Amino acid sequence: MLPARWDPFRSINKELSSLHREMDDLFRRTFGQTMETKGVMSPAINTYSKGNTFCVEAEIPGVKREDLDVSVDGDILTLRGERKESKEVKEEDYMVRESQVGSFIRRLTLPEGVNTDQIHASFDNGILKISMPVEKKLSTGRKVQIEGPTEGKQVH
Repeated sequence: MLPARWDPFRSINKELSSLHREMDDLFRRTFGQTMETKGVMSPAINTYSKGNTFCVEAEIPGVKREDLDVSVDGDILTLRGERKESKEVKEEDYMVRESQVGSFIRRLTLPEGVNTDQIHASFDNGILKISMPVEKKLSTGRKVQIEGPTEGKQVH
């Protein structure tokens, strides 16, 4: 029989992993979700430029149009809304409940050159679409050359 090699760190890692799982389970049972995600409700947002138009799309499923508010203050676009709890299902009838309810607010800094006086917003199938014309071309970015000595050569 070959001797077994003893690794003291294997048992410590195993115990720490077990403790981590138990703490996650405790938070999940106590608060309904992990502490990292508790109370965080923020819609996913895509922004893009299409021709002379700046566009914002926000995914907000389960929110009614009348529970949304879109406002502009200077170069800040603010989205506010509230996902309300369903009255059809009682709390004790849930087996798993991952949907978040409550209010959210999301602010975006608009790029220079957009005309916020001509903003347009529409909401359909949980997608909020906002568009506004661009008065001057938005910067698309460029690659910047990094200067310095080349490898193997010294600078005098």
